[in-house]
Amino acid sequence: MTALTLSTAGAATLRADAIVVGVAKGAKGPAVAPGAEAVDKAYDGKLASVLESLGATGAEGEATKLPAPSGLKVPIVIAVGLGTAPEKDEAYGAETLRRAAGVAARTLSGAKKAAFALPVEAAEDLAAVAEGALLGAYAFTTYRGTEKTAKSGADKGDGGVKQPLGEVTLLGGKPRDKAHKAAVERAISLTEEINRARDLVNTPPNDLYPETFAAIATAAGKEHGVKVQVTDEKALVKGGYGGLLGVGQGSEHGPRLVRLEYTHAKAKKTIALVGKGITYDSGGISLKPPGHNETMKCDMSGAAAVFATVLSAARLGLQVNVTGWLALAENMPSGTATRPGDVLRMYSGKTVEVLNTDAEGRLVLADAITRASEEKPDAIIDVATLTGAMVVALGTRTFGIMSNDEAFRTSVHEIAEEVGEASWPMPLPTELRKGMDSPTADIANMGERMGGGLVAGLFLKEFVGEGITWAHIDIAGPAFHEGAPYGYTPKGGTGSSIRTLVKLAERTAAGELG
Repeated sequence: MTALTLSTAGAATLRADAIVVGVAKGAKGPAVAPGAEAVDKAYDGKLASVLESLGATGAEGEATKLPAPSGLKVPIVIAVGLGTAPEKDEAYGAETLRRAAGVAARTLSGAKKAAFALPVEAAEDLAAVAEGALLGAYAFTTYRGTEKTAKSGADKGDGGVKQPLGEVTLLGGKPRDKAHKAAVERAISLTEEINRARDLVNTPPNDLYPETFAAIATAAGKEHGVKVQVTDEKALVKGGYGGLLGVGQGSEHGPRLVRLEYTHAKAKKTIALVGKGITYDSGGISLKPPGHNETMKCDMSGAAAVFATVLSAARLGLQVNVTGWLALAENMPSGTATRPGDVLRMYSGKTVEVLNTDAEGRLVLADAITRASEEKPDAIIDVATLTGAMVVALGTRTFGIMSNDEAFRTSVHEIAEEVGEASWPMPLPTELRKGMDSPTADIANMGERMGGGLVAGLFLKEFVGEGITWAHIDIAGPAFHEGAPYGYTPKGGTGSSIRTLVKLAERTAAGELG
């Protein structure tokens, strides 16, 4: 992980491989942002005109490299676009700073050290820059190169891929200021867990399956003081977890239900987080068509998000109890796989007619939600890459939020927007429930095709304990990014919803929710 420090050193005197400054879109061309005054002075006050001559506009996502003048101790200056300059006396938004820092960190891959002189006025600004830099510097290189080349040092075992930026020094912060120090420490803890989740999502399914995921969770729990309980296949059979067993019975790798528990002695509220953990989704007997299987290692992104959130709560010492449930299974076609038309008896006792084995996420989540409900938490939030319909509705960068409580849904949406995660509140129309009526069982796992993401939410609602506030977050779009990196978002696993869930836990701890 990239190291990060605060420094009160001047931009002109700090030694590093590069210094990062901000440039905005001004009324008459690019405008140098606050924080870059010393750098601008080294260019005799002409940095903006130099950037304009190089084609820079200050647009968001833009990065311009230029050689540093003799007045600086760095060889390279990188100007990152901040978008339209704010009105006088207004500050740059946190997400603007987060994305700009991410662009800079990605641009600096392979460098050992860089100083960031972006516009920061408050602890929140420092936190945003820190988060963006550490998330933007992420790279998944575990499987690059070979053991042979790694041992010989021919390519350092990374296949020639540049390593992430080694160290970030944030200028404008005060190392001895309690608020500044706390903001940066939170950013480090949070981004380390987001990047851990990204690693899990990116890990190939031949190495990450229910048993190994459970082992990883157990080891991390010991490290951070989180209690971990793993329910294996035999115990699932004994307990009657028909959803998890039905999805996992076609695979050689048996399902698991992992319970993570973080508690605080002064906590007054308990939230339960439930994550869909399909470590690989072939679709089962309802096999996915070609072109849809290649990224299905990401179908455990919800479980990765829950895992990371519980660990973050523990590392931050939040005054709230957080329980995480990882519903882990591998959905494979075989002679033992569940067939369309089969009926499963769920942990709740309800029976489900399986009309499509590729609608498996709701089955494992239903068992886990029922089990979580038994402990009567103040709220349950499930997270899942659940439906392609949600991607059709909201695209690839926005997740949907459903709930049995409109005020809670609004709160989750507002928190997501605050932390910079695009989201949208979605309804649970009661008329869609009828489409899941089954002549054979209590409910079918499929309903009307139109509004399929909402149908899935209605299915899950059936398994929430009476009187418990619940929200469902469908991250099918933003959980795995297949295009070119942008901002602080890499190609591959993104860690979607973790920042929202952690902030929700913090708000609950502060007594601001429910």
